Amino acid sequence: MTTNRLAEETSPYLRQHAENPVDWYPWGEEAFTTARETDRPVLLSVGYSACHWCHVMAHESFEDEATAALMNELFVNVKVDREERPDVDAVYMEATQAMTGSGGWPMTVFMTPEGEPFFCGTYFPATSMHGRPSFAEVCRAIDSAWREKRDDLREQAGRLAEHLRSSSLSGGGAPPGPEVLARARDQLLDQHDRQWGGFGRAPKFPQTMSLELLLRVHRRSGGSDADALGAVVRSLDAMAAGGMHDHLGGGFARYSVDQRWLVPHFEKMLYDQALLARVYLHAWQVTGEPRFRRVLDDTLAYVLRDLHHTSGGFYSAEDADSEAVEGKFYVWSADEVRATLGPDAGPAMAWWGVTDAGNFEGQNILNRMHGDPDEPEPELVADARRRLLAVRDDRVRPGLDDKVLTEWNALMLSTLAEAGAATGNRVWVDAAVANGEFLLANLRRDDGRWMRSWQADDGGRARHLAMAADEAALVDAFTRLAEATGEARWIEAARAVADDLLARFWDDASAGVFTTGHDAERLVARAKDLLDNATPSANSLTAVGLARLAALTGDDRYRARSDEVLALLATVAAEHPTALGHLLAAVDLAHPGPDEVAVVGDAPDLVAAVQQRYLPNVVLAWGEPYPSPLWEGRLPGHAYVCRDFACRAPVTDVDALVAQLV
Repeated sequence: MTTNRLAEETSPYLRQHAENPVDWYPWGEEAFTTARETDRPVLLSVGYSACHWCHVMAHESFEDEATAALMNELFVNVKVDREERPDVDAVYMEATQAMTGSGGWPMTVFMTPEGEPFFCGTYFPATSMHGRPSFAEVCRAIDSAWREKRDDLREQAGRLAEHLRSSSLSGGGAPPGPEVLARARDQLLDQHDRQWGGFGRAPKFPQTMSLELLLRVHRRSGGSDADALGAVVRSLDAMAAGGMHDHLGGGFARYSVDQRWLVPHFEKMLYDQALLARVYLHAWQVTGEPRFRRVLDDTLAYVLRDLHHTSGGFYSAEDADSEAVEGKFYVWSADEVRATLGPDAGPAMAWWGVTDAGNFEGQNILNRMHGDPDEPEPELVADARRRLLAVRDDRVRPGLDDKVLTEWNALMLSTLAEAGAATGNRVWVDAAVANGEFLLANLRRDDGRWMRSWQADDGGRARHLAMAADEAALVDAFTRLAEATGEARWIEAARAVADDLLARFWDDASAGVFTTGHDAERLVARAKDLLDNATPSANSLTAVGLARLAALTGDDRYRARSDEVLALLATVAAEHPTALGHLLAAVDLAHPGPDEVAVVGDAPDLVAAVQQRYLPNVVLAWGEPYPSPLWEGRLPGHAYVCRDFACRAPVTDVDALVAQLV
């Protein structure tokens, strides 16, 4: 089988297209040089391995000989994995949204040989339908315009490129105050679906950062904001009961296509497991409800079983499709359940809502939407789960995207470290430590430059310079490891990456961090990742990570930069607070400031008292001392609680410590 240039790439998504008849180029200067030399536009196709419609367009168009021949004749064709190159994706997604009013993947962009876009879209079908032209029709129309109306296209491309270059915010104002937290709370409760949980209508995404914000608001109220907590509980219960939650293998699909959370879009992403496990951990800490702890357990069990590289890294995703059918791996017919469980099938079918008619294209998505969330799982059902999972494991699995991304690994590392410390689960803490060591060994070059993506081929290869989101997520991850283990080396690692983040990504003119480093490839525009979406933005991660690191180390540089990020986004936060859920965590931290707890010497009960509780604005120093005012003049066996340069009386017992943290 003949392959194209993508066969040499590390990205599983790019390698999926290596046998296409399309003459694909990876993103790089070779493609643009070829476009200039041959006087052809560049056709950019951006997607990712777990994207269902990316697979559909690939099958319909990129695997089709006639379509590929047309593409090869008219364009220089470039394939990009958006997860490896979020900088490229961000620039051209902004262009797509500006041109069409919406975006998504696959993203299809036609641009000049200088990289300036002039026509953007998403999925185009093989044949015209529902008002969408066919992909071949689009290609021919673009070619005709390039040959006959090139000046108009270049003028349009120039205007769009200028829009992209001038769309960043300017800083210099005051950071937002706590009033934006109240505004965000009210907006979220207005959007909350009181019947089915979550926010808005279908399709429904988890919106973990919004749920985290409501938990913070509830704590900020002294536990009196029942509406905020109720929205969180209702949403978490609904997601756990629905089909988005994998009731056999644990973990969550990316989103629900319906309002009730029954039918998922079946791909599983590492970042969703990290962020959802974290909010279930916090809900368990706040409410004490065992059902939230069970979801936390099964989500992390899934990650450690199915997304874990033996050396400590975590894979990126599992596809929605197997055997070219979306969801085939996960759904069951009633007869399959009966054949697996025999006489024990009845109770299991009732437990998971399995019927002969099915609830999804004649098959059954297992769910607990009809059940009581507090009802303990009977042993007969637990046994059925194990037996059904064993049978499912023999099916053809969805494709695994086995690249290791620094940003997503750091998110999971933070969750494992915090969850392991809170629950006393040493397996989770050990996995977090192993992940931290893996990242330091494999994603950081000898010269100290962090990289974004690693793949196990050829003994392990790291590719692509790290983005700001990678390094900002690492700051938080390493501080969480320090708090979980008491090892000073993780504070040293956090400081090193924070210093690199500020040196390499900081915008001295307008504040905040650019998506790419000063040493990175220059694109048509240099973007800033500002709004929180499926993952926290680079600037939100920076604001939170630096604020926590400042509290642990006493270094005011970090606190000042965190405040500057808040000031940069103050206007947006005031007008659209729900678009900045993670950034508002930094606002919550800043007002009135974090509680800094130092436990000196051997006092495990005092350490556990802090780790076990939901204390989102507390940082914890214990174990090995490191350079910080938190350790100066402290007596062994005592805990010290400080805020804003003032400390309370040292304590030696748990009750006294907890009283100071209320």
